[in-house]
Amino acid sequence: MKKYSTYKTAFLVLLASLSACKKLDLAPTNKFTDSNFWTTTEKAGAVLNTAYSQMFSNDYFFYNEGASDNAYNGRGDNQGAASLAAGTYDPSLGRIKQEWGFHYSGIKTCNIFLENVDRVTAMDATLKARMKAEARFIRAFHYFMLETWWGDVPLFDHDISIDESKSIARTPKAQVVDFVLKELDAAATDLPVNTAYKDADRGRITKGAAIALKARVLLYESRWQDVAATCEKLMNDNSNGTYSLFPSYEGLFLPQNEYNSEVILDLEFVPDVKTYSNFFDMAPLAVGARLNALAPTQELVDSYLMENGKKITDPGSGYDENNPYVNRDPRLTNTVVYNGYKWKKPDNSVQIIYTKPGDDPGATKPDEYAPGKVSSPTAYYTRKYYDPSSAVNFQSALNLILIRYADVLLMYAEAKNELGQLDAGVWDKTIKALRSRAGFTDAPALNFAAGSQADLREIVRNERRVELAMEGLRVFDIRRWHTAETVLNGWAHGAKFGPASVDNGYIRANLRTFDKGKNYLWPIPRDERAVDPNLTQNPGW
Repeated sequence: MKKYSTYKTAFLVLLASLSACKKLDLAPTNKFTDSNFWTTTEKAGAVLNTAYSQMFSNDYFFYNEGASDNAYNGRGDNQGAASLAAGTYDPSLGRIKQEWGFHYSGIKTCNIFLENVDRVTAMDATLKARMKAEARFIRAFHYFMLETWWGDVPLFDHDISIDESKSIARTPKAQVVDFVLKELDAAATDLPVNTAYKDADRGRITKGAAIALKARVLLYESRWQDVAATCEKLMNDNSNGTYSLFPSYEGLFLPQNEYNSEVILDLEFVPDVKTYSNFFDMAPLAVGARLNALAPTQELVDSYLMENGKKITDPGSGYDENNPYVNRDPRLTNTVVYNGYKWKKPDNSVQIIYTKPGDDPGATKPDEYAPGKVSSPTAYYTRKYYDPSSAVNFQSALNLILIRYADVLLMYAEAKNELGQLDAGVWDKTIKALRSRAGFTDAPALNFAAGSQADLREIVRNERRVELAMEGLRVFDIRRWHTAETVLNGWAHGAKFGPASVDNGYIRANLRTFDKGKNYLWPIPRDERAVDPNLTQNPGW
């Protein structure tokens, strides 16, 4: 779908649709209106492409990590991540208002499409059914995000008027979730499997994406039996799509491997048309970045196991605090940049990244940690999703994966453990498969070791953390597990380059507070409640 570049036309269509509220005896012939627009498949496709472009944001994708314990948004407050992580926000926070509007704008586009597409009488019936299913999926995705952040939210399945929008009330979360699940089931019926799309349509929503998103919705609701059954539709039945782990964890996130066997749903970008440059403020300064605005934390780094499968705190792990990055889970090097990191440049040369004060033999020392500098406030940078083919200022069109098959395996492992059914067979299909792909070879790291449900829960949750690190999902996991009240209270740390007298020398990067009485739900935006008095507020706000 990267060949599509009709966003401008689509927005003109929306503007025409929004303004076409007057009764006219004659429809203008020199511009699009409701009465003359819905005439061709191409025009309908332009509106649907707009809905795709509104589905998610690259800024949310990256900066949501800064709202979790995986990263710190150290400069500015990009997407409100620093305020959200530190608990220093209220209903006036810009991110909260922005995201509310973002999702309802996307819902509006989907509703406009669904209410008008049948007016295109010449469209192939099968294609029309598929396009409707795509729009219903996108609308369901928006409602899923809304109820995940806010709980009860206004639910409507048609394009409402401005007057209606000023008086609508919140719908109970359970009802919104039920709507989302039913919409995904209906969409899956009319969506093709991933292998059925032609190359020109790669990246479009598939039957497998509808099933995988349904599994995620169920996961967030702790409906374990349903999660397991839904995941099995993708793990055991090729009639719903053909998916597998891509052989290389590093290669999974490189542009030459887009649309690989692991990708179930991604956020699409188009060279010279739709790009992003987040890495300009995430990569090391020594390789051309501007400053650091999103830094991985020591807490994330510590979560990576040793190659022998032991935690760094376990007896016999072999962990050396003075040489902390050796013999670790290989995914650490594919995700986080640390002191002495060998950064592979596009020309295959290597740039050594020095973050520890005094280690850089050069004169400029751009990445050395120092309080108040533009270098990383934790002394860590991000590698995952670096695009070697990016243009000036790290301008990239690399797709961002929203759902991948590894997540299906992790959801399945978590559900089976919560059901008391995580055995060697399930382990081998999920955790062992992921660790083998990552590069583990030691038998203790790969083989199933029976333990209590609580012990296995800790293992599965940590596996989810490291496998999906810096992909924007951690914040949702700690909220649904109700562990945010623990991991977002206290200091977020950086590398051991701080005063030895404080926290054993680990940098104190950011002090966080999480109030379990109110922070598990975002407040309804202040400005929305000012316009609509029927919008009640969440507890504690």
